[in-house]
Order: sequence, then C-alpha cells, then structure tokens
Amino acid sequence: MVCRLSTKLLNICISCFCKSRQLEKAETVLIDGIRLGVLPNVVTYNTLVDAYCRFVGIDEAYAVLHRMREAGIRPDVITYNSLIAGASRHSLLSRSLDLFEEMLQMGIPPDLWSYNTLMHCFFKVGKPDEANKVFQDIFMSSLSPCPTTFNTMINGLCKNGYMSNALMLFRHLRSRGFDPQAITYNILINGLCKAGRLGAARWILKELGESGQVPNAITYTTVMKCCFRSRRLEQGLEIFSEMKSKGYAFDAFAYCTTIGALVKMGRMEEANDFMVQMVRNGINLDIVSYNTLVNLHCKEGKFEAAYELLEEIEKGGLECDEYTHTILIDALCKAGNFEGAWRHIDYMNMMGLDSNLVAFNCMIDGLCKAGQIDYAMKVFESMVLKDSFTYSSLVHNLCKARRFLTASKLVLSCLKSGTKILRSAQNAVLNGLRNSGFTRQVKKLRRKNQQARILHF
Repeated sequence: MVCRLSTKLLNICISCFCKSRQLEKAETVLIDGIRLGVLPNVVTYNTLVDAYCRFVGIDEAYAVLHRMREAGIRPDVITYNSLIAGASRHSLLSRSLDLFEEMLQMGIPPDLWSYNTLMHCFFKVGKPDEANKVFQDIFMSSLSPCPTTFNTMINGLCKNGYMSNALMLFRHLRSRGFDPQAITYNILINGLCKAGRLGAARWILKELGESGQVPNAITYTTVMKCCFRSRRLEQGLEIFSEMKSKGYAFDAFAYCTTIGALVKMGRMEEANDFMVQMVRNGINLDIVSYNTLVNLHCKEGKFEAAYELLEEIEKGGLECDEYTHTILIDALCKAGNFEGAWRHIDYMNMMGLDSNLVAFNCMIDGLCKAGQIDYAMKVFESMVLKDSFTYSSLVHNLCKARRFLTASKLVLSCLKSGTKILRSAQNAVLNGLRNSGFTRQVKKLRRKNQQARILHF
C-alpha cells in the first residue's frame, strides 16, 4: 500500500512539472524517486512520453520507450497513442504509420483514439481517401465511434474541400441516431462559411437552434464574419443583433469584425456607435482592437485621434505592430500628406520595425494616384525588398499614365527574376503596347512570358 501510494505521489509530481514544461525537474523527481526505492510504473513513463511529444520532439519522446523496456515496463496503447499524436501534430504521416504498425507487431490492440488520431493525420496531410478507410476500419474493428470520431471526420472533409460529403455524412449520422453537439454544428458552419455557402451556413445555424443545443458566441461570430466578407452587411448586422438579443457576451473580436465591415462600407457613424458601445462595455482591447479603432479614425481623417491611440497603446503595455503603423501611413498617403507618411516610416525604422514593405507599397500606390509617378519610381528603386504587389501596383499605375514602355521593362524584369506579377498587370501592358503601335515590344514580352513559364514550371 505504501509503495502504491508513493508511486502515485511520484506520478502526480512528475505530471505537475510536465504540465508546466519543466521536464528537467520532472526527470530529477523520477531519478530521486528511484533512489528512494519508489519504482515508476507505465503511467509515469506515459506522462513523460506525452510531455516530450508536446514540448520537445517525437525522437526524444520515442527514446523514453527504451528506458521503459530497461525498467521492465511494457508500453501500452496510451504510450503509442501519445507518440502517434506527437507525429501527427507535426504532420509526420510515415512516422505515425510506423508507430501504428509497431504497436500491432507488439500485440497491443489499437483503441478508438489510435484510429481517431491516425484519421486526423491523414486529413492533415491532405489524404481524405485514406482517412475514410481508417474511419471504415473503426467499424470493422468492432469499436464504437464517439462524437470526437465523427467531428474529426466532418472537420477533415470540410478542410479538404469536401463540403458536400461532410453535409451528407452529417445527415446520415443524424438519421442513425447521432445527437450532434454544438461543436459539430460549429465545424459545419465554419466549413460552409469558408466555402462561401452562406445560405447553407445560416440554415445549419437555424437547425442548431431548433435542435435544443445552444449556439455560442463562436457560432454567431463565424456566420457574421462570413456575411461581412460576402458584402452582405445587413445580414451580418442581423446576426449581431440576434447575438445581442440572446444575451451573449460580446468580445473584442465580434465588435471589431462589425466595426471593420462598417468602415469598409463607409458607414462611419454606425461604426462610431459600435466603438462607443465596445468601450462603454469595458471590453479589454488587444492590438487587433486598437488597429480597428486606428483605422476608423484614419478613415474619418482624425489623425490626431489616431496618434493619441498609439500613445494609449504604449501606455497600456502593448506594442504597435507593423499593421498599426501601415494603417496610418496608408491613410496619410491617401490624404496626400506624403511628408507625414515619410516621417512615420522613419519612426518605424527608429523603433526597429525593419519589415516595412507594406508601408512602402502604400507610399508607391499613393504617389501614383496623386500623379507623382517619377517620385514613385524613385521610391521603388530605393526599396531593398519588393513583392508581387509592389510590381503589379506600379505597372498598373504606369499603364494608367500611358507609360507602357517603362511598364514593359518592369514586367520583363519580373519574368527574368521569377517574381510573380498579376496577370491583369501583364494584360494591361500588352493592350497598351498594342494600342500604341509597339508591336515589336508586344512580341518580345509574349516570348519572354512563354520562356518564363517553361523555366519556372
């Protein structure tokens, strides 16, 4: 009795250190326990295996098995489930399959969680057919699937683009007596929203309410965000109102999603009202929330208020990210205040935010739209880093200014270096050259485009 109690205490201590990621201390406790005559059991080593899988690596976790065997302790299904889960977490499919096979060779029968984890790994690496075979193997093994099994299958089908199959499986399971929980509905709603099937998502939301399950804030926020992305603002606001009427506690994400959508639609007064509500309700603002508010002030031309928010962010212990500064720079450029935009870029450099590619892209686009093409070209030439948007934006604006030969040279430099440029930008150059009578340049550009496709295929 004393030994069992001591081993249990040993396991509790090791588990506590593992959960706090203090694996060295966990190992020290194990060594001290053995010295005191307290022998570890399979639970002790399983705790270490799981911790090494989560916080260190699969190889280090697998090394624990050798220590188990040296101690005369046989690994069990929980040991291998932890290892398979660790391999799956890093999308190591072949390693997961090897561990599954090793478990079988040792005569350890897989349990439901072994199959669930392997099925998830297949989905994660984009092999839904193999995942479906594992799903069928569960029934062949006379195991009883649990809600996690069905949720894993439905979620995997959704994420791999088999939305209709996920819905069919959901309907089939319901007809066979499966009582889905809110998480199952959330998985389906999220998948439908990402697939752009807003109508079906709202239908599932309605079905969730009729099922006796209670939709949570995540459910509503997912549908609301989809409505805004689809430019169905009124439907999104209806979802927000429904959340409010049902007494859900709004988080910063729900408010910022709504405010951001209203700003994009130019409905500044309503956006301000939601901002006031958010602050009045005492919601703790994160950097994403502040970015939304900075964007709102900038859209209204209230730059002083935006700068005050920057000070508030710093005083609150948060750090402005690159997106925060880029919002302000883009707004200054659109307002024609390029001097102010340059000062803020210098401020970013002073703060150590060297990755200001997006800020420079905003500067180039703003200068072009203000008719200062030559100035934009100088900024372009001074940039060390350039991306597809840099080239595409400048090419489009050069075409608008009817400077097709300069735009053509930029496109050729992209093709030569393998930099991707929007097809619309290339077409704008070709059409401009053709209409301006530069037939030789059109042929050259097409030839180089074909060569680039072959070279970078």
